[in-house]
Amino acid sequence: MIRNPVLPGFNPDPSICRVGDDYYIATSTFEWYPGVQIHHSTDLVNWTLVRRPLERASQLDMRGNPDSCGIWAPCLSYADGQFWLVYTDVKRFDGNFKDAHNYIVTSPSIEGDWSEPVYVNSSGFDPSLFHDDDGRKWFVNMQWNHRTQSFGGSPKSPAFDGILLQEWDPAAKALKGPIRNIFAGSPLGLVEGPHLFKKNGWYYLTTAEGGTGYDHAVTMARSRGIDGPYEMHPNMHLITSKDHPGAVLQRAGHGQYVETPDGEAYHTHLCGRPLPPKRRCTLGRETSLQKCVWRDDDWLYLESGTCVPDVDVPGLVGAVPVEKPMRSEYSFDGGKLPADFQWLRTPEPQRIFNLTDRPGHLRLIGRESIGSWFEQSLVARRQEHHSFRAETVIEFSPDTYQQVAGLTHYYNRHKFHAIAVTLHETLGRCVTILSCNGDYPNGRLSFPAESGVAIPAEGRVQLAMEIRENDLQFFWQTEGKGAWQRIGPLLDAGVISDEGGRGEHGSFTGAFAGVFAFDTSGRGKTADFDWFNYDEL
Repeated sequence: MIRNPVLPGFNPDPSICRVGDDYYIATSTFEWYPGVQIHHSTDLVNWTLVRRPLERASQLDMRGNPDSCGIWAPCLSYADGQFWLVYTDVKRFDGNFKDAHNYIVTSPSIEGDWSEPVYVNSSGFDPSLFHDDDGRKWFVNMQWNHRTQSFGGSPKSPAFDGILLQEWDPAAKALKGPIRNIFAGSPLGLVEGPHLFKKNGWYYLTTAEGGTGYDHAVTMARSRGIDGPYEMHPNMHLITSKDHPGAVLQRAGHGQYVETPDGEAYHTHLCGRPLPPKRRCTLGRETSLQKCVWRDDDWLYLESGTCVPDVDVPGLVGAVPVEKPMRSEYSFDGGKLPADFQWLRTPEPQRIFNLTDRPGHLRLIGRESIGSWFEQSLVARRQEHHSFRAETVIEFSPDTYQQVAGLTHYYNRHKFHAIAVTLHETLGRCVTILSCNGDYPNGRLSFPAESGVAIPAEGRVQLAMEIRENDLQFFWQTEGKGAWQRIGPLLDAGVISDEGGRGEHGSFTGAFAGVFAFDTSGRGKTADFDWFNYDEL
């Protein structure tokens, strides 16, 4: 069986591509660098992260991109002996404008180097490239209409002004021919995330609708001609949980169709798993996979007979799930950042961290404040479980209270909790807490441990945080001396979620656990981390 979500934690907008017996899923990474996550599987059950292809400044520079901007909804495909990756770099979120720029990169292999980007257009986000069986290529994306009250956190349907289609000329590396608006969407509205495929003489179009919250859905339509008119699926929505609040997988929508070599049908979709009592999805938007069937009417349906996604889904014959260990240990040996970790926005990571100045350690170079949109020294991995514990050890000798480094449960600049080592005028070197509980737009900090707790002036300090669903507790200890000490009150871990703070549609990425350092004096104080552990609880 396939156990959903197949990609737990922040892995939204899954585009799936099969090449022979190999399956690949590309997901959005938003402001996290490098851009786009690509996972690989041969059995649809076990998935491994194999590449983040947007890794150079010439491909992607997100310095200054607001929270929840950056890479939206990539589309991965294979044709003409190479992989094609289409993606958006969104430069604005709040207000009427989005400033969404669409690009194409290519590579003969997933693991190899990817090409320099080719600019396509900026008319809207969620681009997709369809390779027709006559050799022609078609580019589709949603069209954004700024002439509405579609402000961030409260989307209105008129801003989502249909799905545009235009031919792509691979030789000229440019769009050509007329631009057609081929699909206005269903009455649910907020049409986006288009993907085209062809079967039995029909062009099928799947889109995401209803916004990326609890009304989300995969909508399906078809036409005999690629430019329409498109007729709606008999059920309108292929996948949705919007009318089923008791379903485990909520917020189901935005995915893509794939066939196995034997003709079995599957469809990806994003989803969220909310925690009571506030229905906050602390793991962000995750990727799931549903088994589908074709009926005599040439329409696709979920094999279960409903539109509600299942947790357990029939997989390929012979597929055996590989249990993942409950503990992940990272030693920072080998001079390379572990694959699970990312950082924020900048294509110049050497300015914020390295693993060479002190071999066996992750050295962070204090730059701008935690939550900066430009140059922030924060390195983190995804939260993949509702309950987990993260631990690290830090060597850090601050000269001023402006120098701070430690461990964080992080979502964005308005939603994070952090335990840190810093300097206080009377306490000396101390451990303290910084918390931003979703306050928008000011991003006000609170200090739940007040001035903090004095610690020895020298020596390594171990820091830990324990998240049990909606609750977070920080701990510290001087390495090798005594037991773990609690610090501060129980904090609201549920705010580190899509629904935390300004609420649904206000942001839509995911929670991370990681380490950070900042030095607002501008002197670039460094902090060394010897190891990092993540334990499922």
